[in-house]
Amino acid sequence: MPSTPPPLSTYNIPPIPRLPSPSSSRHPRASINSSFSFGPQSLVNSFLDSNASTASHHRPLALDPNRSVLPSSPLRSSPRAHRRAKGSIGRHPLANDNTDVFQDSGDEDEEDIEWGMVDRMRLWRHDALMQHLYDTAAFWGDKIVSWTNDPNDAFWLAQTYFMTHRYSRAERLLTRPFPTKPPKLPHRPSGQPATNGFGSDTPGIPFDLKGKTRELDPRLPVGPTAMLDVMAEQQEGVSRLVDMSVVCRYLAAQCLVRQGKWSEATEMLGEANPFRHSGRSGPAVPNTDGGIKVEASMCNLRGLLMLKLNRGDQAKACFMEALALDVKCYDAFDQLVSGEMMTLEEEWEFVQSLAYKEQTPEDADFVRLIYTARLRKYKHMEQHALTRRRLTEEYGLSDNPDVLFSFADALYAQFRWADCFVITSRILGLVAIHASTMPLHIACMHHLKHLHSKLFILAHELVDREPESATSWYAVGVWYLTQRKWSEARTYFSKTSLMDPRFGPAWISFAHTFAFEGEHDHAVTAYSTCARMFTGSHLPLMFVGMEHIILSNYAQADEALNAANSMCDGDPLLMNERGVMAFNHNRYEDAVSLFKQALDFAQVTQTSQASWATTYLNLGTCYRKLGNLEEAKGAYVKVLEIDSRSSAALGFLGLVYHLMDRVHDAIVKYHEALSIHPLNGHVLDLLNLALEQSADEGVFGKDGPEGGEEAWAARMQAHGERERTLKTMREKQAIPPQNTEGRDLHALFGRVPEPGEDSMALG
Repeated sequence: MPSTPPPLSTYNIPPIPRLPSPSSSRHPRASINSSFSFGPQSLVNSFLDSNASTASHHRPLALDPNRSVLPSSPLRSSPRAHRRAKGSIGRHPLANDNTDVFQDSGDEDEEDIEWGMVDRMRLWRHDALMQHLYDTAAFWGDKIVSWTNDPNDAFWLAQTYFMTHRYSRAERLLTRPFPTKPPKLPHRPSGQPATNGFGSDTPGIPFDLKGKTRELDPRLPVGPTAMLDVMAEQQEGVSRLVDMSVVCRYLAAQCLVRQGKWSEATEMLGEANPFRHSGRSGPAVPNTDGGIKVEASMCNLRGLLMLKLNRGDQAKACFMEALALDVKCYDAFDQLVSGEMMTLEEEWEFVQSLAYKEQTPEDADFVRLIYTARLRKYKHMEQHALTRRRLTEEYGLSDNPDVLFSFADALYAQFRWADCFVITSRILGLVAIHASTMPLHIACMHHLKHLHSKLFILAHELVDREPESATSWYAVGVWYLTQRKWSEARTYFSKTSLMDPRFGPAWISFAHTFAFEGEHDHAVTAYSTCARMFTGSHLPLMFVGMEHIILSNYAQADEALNAANSMCDGDPLLMNERGVMAFNHNRYEDAVSLFKQALDFAQVTQTSQASWATTYLNLGTCYRKLGNLEEAKGAYVKVLEIDSRSSAALGFLGLVYHLMDRVHDAIVKYHEALSIHPLNGHVLDLLNLALEQSADEGVFGKDGPEGGEEAWAARMQAHGERERTLKTMREKQAIPPQNTEGRDLHALFGRVPEPGEDSMALG
C-alpha cells in the first residue's frame, strides 16, 4: 500500500498585527519602566534588546520563549543547583541538578563551594514536591524566599502554591516586586566554623568575603500598590517576576485562569502572540533545550481563554498557532480534533503540513503517524489503514489505548458496532477510564440491544466511581434514551453539558431527545447551537436539514444540507439525505445519482448492508418514478435479501408488480406486507385496487365470466364485504404516521436510519 506523500508546504502562521500593550500609555519613572506594566509587551522589548546585545540584559535566557520551563535533562528535576566541596561523601542524587528558571550565569566555582543552610532547604523543598508533601515544600520555600529574596526561589514557591490550588497567593507572589539581581550569599572564609549555614554567629546575618557582617536588603513591599511604592522610593533594579521571566508570566496567567479572571488573564498573555514578530519565533525556530516551547504553551492557554470568552474563531487560530510552534503540544491538538474546530479536509491538510522534521528530526515520523491516527475517518481510508499498520508493526503499539481507539473509531464510522464494542472493551480492560473511548463504548451499548442491561450497570459504576465526570452522567442519559424516556434523558444530557460545555456527544444527544419526541422546532434550535459550538463538524447541520425535511421547509433543508456537504463530502448518510431532497424537488435522476453515490461510499467503508436498506429502498422508489420498473424491482429485492420482513419493501415490490400488470403477484406481496404491518393505509388502498382489477379481469375475461353468473355474484359480494371492513378499520383506528428519520446517539460519528424509515417520505 503506498505511503502518504509528503505535504508540499508547511503550515504558516497567519499574520496578525501587533496589538498595543495597555502599558504603552503609562510612563512610570526610569528604573521601573519595564516593570510597571500589565501586558507582555515589556517582555518582548526586553527579549529584543537581549537579542541585539546579550550583555544588555543580566538574564537573557529568562526571556526566551523558545525553551521549556526546565531546560536541563529530565533526569535533573531539582530546581536549584546544590553544590558542595570536593571529597564529600553521601552526595544526594538531586545535588547534580543545575536547573534555574532564570538561567543564572553560573560563574561561581562549583568545586570550592560547600552546602549552606539555604541549599539544604532547597533540597528539602524539592524532595517535598517530588513526594507530594506540598505543605512541607511551601513551609521551607517561604523561609528560603525570606532569606534570599531570589526570584528563582520565589518562582518555585509560586509553583508550590499553584499545585495546592492556592492560586491567589501564587499570583500575588509573581506580581510583587523583586530585585532584578538577587544578592549572592557570600561564602564562609576558609577555616571559619559553620554555624547556621551563612558563616555568621548571628542568625540571618552573613559574612561578606572579608569576614565582616553586612546588612540584609530591606524587604520590598507587597500588595496591589507595591510597584507604586517602589516608584515613589526611586529604587533601582526592581521588577516583578512576570516582567523578568516568560515562565513566570505564563504561571501567573494560569493562576488567573483558575480563578476565573478571564479578562485579566488575557491582558497578562496578550490578545495575540507578542513574540510573533520578534524575529526568533515560528515553526522553523528550534527549541533551545529540546522540551516544549513556553511560547506554544502560552498560545494554547490563550486559546482556552478565547473559548471561555466565546471567541471560537480566535480560539481555533490560537490552538493552530500553538501546534505549529511546537508539534509536541498535544493539548492544542486535542482541542482542535476533539472540539471539531476544523473541517475534514482542513484538519487533514493542517496535521500533514506541520514542521515535524524541523522541530523533532529524530521522532518526526512517529509524531505525524500518532496524530494522523486521531483524525476523522470519513475519508482517506487507505492512509488511515496504513497509519494504524505502521504504528502496530514498526512501533510496537498494538496494545496501546490510543492506537486501539483509532481502530475502534474506524469500525464505528463503518457502523460495525459489535466489532467496535470488542475493541473498546479491550481498551477499558487496559485502562479503567479512557476519555476518548468512553463515549464510543456507551454508544455501541446503545445500538446493541442485548447490551442495554450492561449499560445500566456501567452507568451506575461510573457515577459511583467518578461523580464529577461529565461522561458518567452522559452514560445515565444514554440509558434513559434506550428506554425511550426522553424527558429524563434530556435532564442528564443537560447536566453533562453544564459540567463540560465542550462535550459534543451530550449536545447532540440533547437535541435528539427533542427530535424523537416530535418537538422538531426545539430540535432545530438545539442542533443549530451545536453547529455554532463545533464549527468543523457537519453532523449538526445535517441533522438540521433532516428536521427541516420533516417540517417541509425545503429551502432551509437545502441550505443546511449543502453547507454540511461543503464541510464533508464523503459521508454516505449525507448523500442519502441530499437524495431525499432531490426527490422532493422531483429531480429523480439527480436523486438516483446521489443514492448510488451513498451506496458506493458505504461499500468503501465496508459496512454492514443492513445499515443501507433504506437507501436501497429510496433508490428503488426513484427508479419507479422514472419508469425503470426492472431496476426498481432489483432494488426492492435487494432490500428483501437484507431484511425479509421489510413491510415497506414488500409493499413497494407489490406496487411494481401492479404496474407491470402482474396483479396476482402484487396481491400476494400486499398481503405479505399487511401481515407484518396490518394497518398500513397505503398498502390497504393498493390492495383494494388490485382486488378490483383482479375481479374485473376474472369476470370480463376472454371466455366470459368464470364460473358463471352465480360465482361472479358471490365474488363481488365478498369483495364488497371486505371493502366495508377495511373502511371501518380505517375509521376506528387511525394509521400511525411514519418516522422519516433516524439518528445516531453519538454526536461525533454519525447516525444510522432504521430500515424503512425514509421510504414512506418518498412514496
